[in-house]
Parts: sequence; C-alpha cells; structure tokens
Amino acid sequence: MRMVDMIAKKRDGGELTTEEIQFLVDGYTDGTIPDYQMSAWAMAVFFRGMTARETADLTLAMAGSGEQLDLSSLAGIKVDKHSTGGVGDKTTLVVAPLVAAAGIPVAKMSGRGLGYSGGTIDKLESFSGFQVERTREQFLQQVRDIGVSVIGQSGNLTPADKKLYALRDVTATVEAVPLIASSIMSKKIAAGADAILLDVKVGKGAFMKSLEEAETLANAMVAIGSQVGRKTVAVISDMNQPLGFAVGNALEVKEAVETLDGRGPKDLTELALSIGSRMLVLGGLVSTVEEGRVKLEELMTSGKAVDKLAEMVEAQGGDKQDVYDLSRLPQAKIIHQVVAEQDGYVEAIDAEAVGHASVVLGAGRLTKEMPIDLAVGFVLHKKRGDEVRAGEALMTIHANDEQLLQSALEELRNAFSISTTIPSAQPLIYKIIEA
Repeated sequence: MRMVDMIAKKRDGGELTTEEIQFLVDGYTDGTIPDYQMSAWAMAVFFRGMTARETADLTLAMAGSGEQLDLSSLAGIKVDKHSTGGVGDKTTLVVAPLVAAAGIPVAKMSGRGLGYSGGTIDKLESFSGFQVERTREQFLQQVRDIGVSVIGQSGNLTPADKKLYALRDVTATVEAVPLIASSIMSKKIAAGADAILLDVKVGKGAFMKSLEEAETLANAMVAIGSQVGRKTVAVISDMNQPLGFAVGNALEVKEAVETLDGRGPKDLTELALSIGSRMLVLGGLVSTVEEGRVKLEELMTSGKAVDKLAEMVEAQGGDKQDVYDLSRLPQAKIIHQVVAEQDGYVEAIDAEAVGHASVVLGAGRLTKEMPIDLAVGFVLHKKRGDEVRAGEALMTIHANDEQLLQSALEELRNAFSISTTIPSAQPLIYKIIEA
C-alpha cells in the first residue's frame, strides 16, 4: 500500500478499505507517513467526506494506536459522558457524582481546558489537595470502592489522534466532521466506555455555531457508536449564553455543588437531569428517562449527591470539607460589578465574548503551558429574558489583577444586549439523537 494512492482515492471520492485506514493510522503514528501526506489526505476528507463505515474504522484504528483502558473488572455497564465544550459548562462536575450516587459506575478521564475557563480537571483542583493524576489501579479501585473517579487523561491514550488533531489545527481541516467525530469517539472508546452520552453544544459560545452543523456532528458520532457496538446518545444543547450563572473554575465548582444540593440554576439543573437520566437508561438501571429523572431528583434533595462528590474529593486526596463549606474554595481579591445602562429585558448574552473575557482574566489558557487562576471569573445575575433596571447588576467580576480586570471589561463591552421587548423563548435542549 502507498499513501499517495490513498490520497488520490479520497481526492476522487473513493472509499478507503479497513486495511487502508489501518495502514494510514499506523504509518502516521510511527512516523513513516509524513505530515505533508497526512495533510493532503485530511484536506481530501474535508472536501469529500467519509462513509459511516470509514469513519468507524478510523475511530477504532486511532483508539487502538496507544493504551486502552480495560474497565471489564468493574461491575455493570460503564457509561461515559462527553461535552463538545462551552462557556460555564460544569456539567460533568454535577453529572459524575449524581449518576454514581444512583448506582452507575463512572470511571472518567477528562482533560484540561484550552480557551475559555479551564477543563473539568482544572476545576477539580479548586478543592485543596485534589489529585488528578492516579495510577490505573488506584483509578479502578476507587470506582470499585465508591463508584466514581475523575482523573486526567493518560498520556498515551490515542497518540494517533493527538498527532492528527495538532496537524488539523494548522492545515485548516479542523471543521471536517468525520475527523471531529472520530477524534472524540476514539478517546471515549480507548477510555473503556460501554455506552456514551454526548452533549453537543450549539451557538455563539460553541464550536458548532448552527443547529445544522451540530446535528451533522451528533449524527456522525452516534453512527460511529452504532458501528462499533457502543450504545450512544447525543443531546444537542444551547450555548448562545453561558450555562448557569458562574464562569470560572472555583466559581463553577461552587455552582456545581449547589446544583447537586438542589439549589442550582434552572438551566444547569435541567441539563444535568436530562443527561444524567439518559445515562441511567444507557446503564440499564432504569427503563425510562422519566424514571431516571425521579431517582436523580431524590438524590439531590436527600443530600446523597453532594455526599458522593465529597467522597470522591476525599478519595483523591482533597479536603471534603471544601464541599460542605464553599467559602474554603479559592477567592478573588477584587470584586467588580457590571451594571445595566438602561431599563429593559436581556435580549442576549454573548457567550463567546464572556468566554474570551474569562481567558483575559486568567480563568482559561491559550497554550497548554499557561497557568490558570482558579479564583477568577464571573457570576451572572441576569440571563436572557430577564427584566433589568438601569443601574442594576448584570454581572459580578471576580479578579486578582486590576489591569486584567480592565482588559476583561473591554472584552465584555457589548456582551449584554438590552431590549425594550421581551425576547422569544430559546430552548435549552434542541434535539436528542440516538441510533
């Protein structure tokens, strides 16, 4: 087999065989296929696409390019959850302990964030002493003991995807849906999932800006799951405004704990219950989403969901008192309010502008090496559709540096749109896609 033939075949709209795709992934991983040939192939995929079978083959080949986590020693169906990312998206912090409290084992590897506020792993480090690096046996034993563990992603998980992802970033092929779908799903499969729940974000603060794009990606990932024998469900949810009220690592942790305790924002609570109840169905614990929702609501009101998070924090070296006393989380030195300049209704909150401002403030990173300030961020006081009076607080900024605060304010200058009329309602969940 020759790589140049595979480039030409895809350029002309042909379908690669399973063996050709395996050859391509193996060769690129071990360096025998150079970047320039892989770039040409990725661009051909961008224009010509891939069939469902090709995409599934690519996914499995990338999943098999490095370490694979074997979760078979854990009882029950292991359900993984993945979000395509957005501003204020702290859903995993709620869903992982909530679902575990219900009886579904959650053995989750998460990443650090690039852009916007930090990833799940960064946020968990808001708990003093929390350890995100664990050996494989420690990780599995913790899930056996308490039902849940969330750790940093293994360094040798899907090395083929890491190389291809970096290449796509500099060759204008990031948006190729088969490559996005196989990238996400290869990591989930390598991490040992039996079933997968996908939260595909759509809107200004998401990678997918239109509902059509989000549906295309969701359908592609669900199709991969079906092809490779993993039950997969995709929830398409709104990211035109930040999720919940908090944006920023410790601030989001605080809001996640409040949500687990039944005191969270309406949108975050609804999304967590929608995702969590479907994970319970995928895990075979309940037969309907409605039944799962009732079970999860009971865990919130009884305090058992918060207790499960405290168990996880303690098991991973953190101080569980941080869960019960949220004032112990990192605190910023500067508190600044952004107020409305006119009466009216909040017509829109630009999630992308809020996300960029959070990076400026120090809550997110632009490169892997950038440090994160866990204490900084924003707390919204108004969301889309809320009435507001001139001089009333729209948002509180938590900062540790006056200069960065001013830069963030500049980013936020047009983030809130105020109208004299009440805007039409916008759905939180647009669509559920399953095989």
